[in-house]
Amino acid sequence: MSTPSAAPAQFYHLADLVRRRSGLRLTVDHGERIASKLQPVAARFGFRELGALLAELEDEPEELSRAVVEAMATHETSFFRDPQVFEFLRNTVLPQLMAARLVPRRLRIWCAAASTGQEAYSLAMLLDDAGLFAEGWKIDLFVSDFSRDAVMRITEGAYSAYELERGLPSPLRSRYCVPSESGRWHMVDGLRRRLRVHCFNLLDSLGWLGNLDLILCRNALFYFAPDVRLETLARLSGVLASDGWLILGTSETPVDARLYLPVAGAPRGIFSKNSALMRRAG
Repeated sequence: MSTPSAAPAQFYHLADLVRRRSGLRLTVDHGERIASKLQPVAARFGFRELGALLAELEDEPEELSRAVVEAMATHETSFFRDPQVFEFLRNTVLPQLMAARLVPRRLRIWCAAASTGQEAYSLAMLLDDAGLFAEGWKIDLFVSDFSRDAVMRITEGAYSAYELERGLPSPLRSRYCVPSESGRWHMVDGLRRRLRVHCFNLLDSLGWLGNLDLILCRNALFYFAPDVRLETLARLSGVLASDGWLILGTSETPVDARLYLPVAGAPRGIFSKNSALMRRAG
């Protein structure tokens, strides 16, 4: 398949479409990476050249537009990515939330932009290890991504040996994974059933989520256009409890201190909602 450079007008339409539908920012210097991501889409829809695909995209046919936008997402993830963050969740965030929610014995958690689900399953393992499921806590663990393929992977809960080796300790593999004849490993049913999986775009209304105690939205906003990033962070604040926690990627920051405060003593990327009392580690 030949991959001629897109005409400027075609590129800017592509970038505008992706930004409107996903918040992702594309720049001209991403040209080669964009072309490599578009090639499978072109093959799937029967285009011999990317130029033909981009010409068809000008009318924004729904299935093609959705496939192109989903292809632009970066799905780099792994189990227990940034272990210090998960240790802080285990030792500080969960104990504080459990102490604050003893009467309803309920936690509402959202793992947003979850890619293929390794982070969500890591969190489910952490909750199980903390005894929350066994002790009768009601845990609403919402997991979402805007990619249909990613959501299917999360729902299936099946991973290659290589994917498991990226962060999942052997004792947890023995406890939570079952090998299959295909060579992949499946998360045990008891863990998969804990996840409430949705195909969801961060640009859409968050009203269905209600009041959340903990939001993980890691390494997604980094790829957003700056104005979309700020708008999304404000909307996340709107569904986060006054004493809730926001976990971003270790290289991400909300920027606007009117919404969130970094937690003293915590790893980078962990924030409290800006309210009268600032959470402190320890």
